[in-house]
Amino acid sequence: MRFLVLALVGIGLAGLPRPASANNGPFPMLMNSLFGSSGSQAGTYRQPPSVYRDTRRAAPLPRTYGGTAAPLPRRQQAYAPAAPSSRRAFDPRFERQVVTYATGEKPGTIVIDKHNKYLYLVQGGGKAIRYGIGVGRPGFQWQGTYRISRKAEWPAWTPPAEMKQRQPWLPDHMEGGPANPLGARALYIGNTLYRVHGTNEPWTIGQEISSGCIRLRNEDVIHLYERVGVGAKITVI
Repeated sequence: MRFLVLALVGIGLAGLPRPASANNGPFPMLMNSLFGSSGSQAGTYRQPPSVYRDTRRAAPLPRTYGGTAAPLPRRQQAYAPAAPSSRRAFDPRFERQVVTYATGEKPGTIVIDKHNKYLYLVQGGGKAIRYGIGVGRPGFQWQGTYRISRKAEWPAWTPPAEMKQRQPWLPDHMEGGPANPLGARALYIGNTLYRVHGTNEPWTIGQEISSGCIRLRNEDVIHLYERVGVGAKITVI
């Protein structure tokens, strides 16, 4: 119907003289009366902006979906990798090397110097292979003489009950593998719960960090594992 009205109006006005201004005259006035004015002045067309910009601020996302990061639960924190800034570079003092070592122990004996953070594998001729280690934190250090009772490659880990009481978020059991805190190899010490083992945190070598176990870098514990048999003497001083 609107188009029919427009057509009839156009025919009726075709013979009228054109006004001097496009903004004055019967046709614009009639159009404005039909459709309303689109500008501050009747009959004036204003082009809308080519881009619409929404200036409203979006509400922040919920904490659980990425707004301000919420802290991880304790169980997740236990397994979250340390931030790069908290990882110290490996200290070259703890690189594996052959050193002069005066001792009355027989070749093949392991001597652990927990104060200086070194493990010595005694060789003949006054020499020893020295490895950098991480040891027990204060309150978890010990000493004594034992024998290696068992060896394992990529050992599984079952945290003892005492450790679970201190850290209840730990798993009941973890199979061996790169993510396992016991690392690539383990030498079990007598009938104790302690081991000489690898680690998936090599930057902790040289620190008092463990619950009593002795840790080496994975490449170092593999090197030691290949040179020590079950029954070897181990002394912690």
